[in-house]
Amino acid sequence: MAQELAACCIVAGAAAGEVLATSQSISFWGGVDPATGLINDPRHELFGQSIAGKILVFPYGKGSSTGSLMILELVRVNKAPAAMINLKTEPILATGPIVSKHFYGREIPVVTMEKALFETLRSGQYVRVEATLGRVVVSEPL
Repeated sequence: MAQELAACCIVAGAAAGEVLATSQSISFWGGVDPATGLINDPRHELFGQSIAGKILVFPYGKGSSTGSLMILELVRVNKAPAAMINLKTEPILATGPIVSKHFYGREIPVVTMEKALFETLRSGQYVRVEATLGRVVVSEPL
C-alpha cells in the first residue's frame, strides 16, 4: 500500500525510482565522479555506490559552487539522479537541476521534507517524487 508524504517543491517535475538514502551531506564537486555517477569520497557512507537514476535522499549539499556544474555534467553523460529529496536545498544545489532542463531538456525534481518524514525514507524503497504537487509517494521496498 502506498504512503503519501508531504513535501515542498524546490524544482518542479516528477520522477520515480529506487531510493538511495544517506544521513550525510553530499558534495557534487569532489564527492561524486561526474563521468560515472559513483560516490567517490572514501569517507562517505555511500562510497562506491551510483547515484545514476536514483531518488537521491540526503540532508543537504556541501562544498563548492561548482557542484551545480557537476550536476549538469552528470545529466550530460546520463549519470544524474532521477530526483533529489533534502531537508534543506541551498540555492547553489538547486541551480544544477534548474538549468539541466534548459540545457538538456532533463527534469531533476527537487523537494524538501520535514525531518520526521525525511527520516522515514530508506535505501531500496520505490518512490515517486511529484514535486509540483508537493508530495512523495512511497511504495513497498524493492
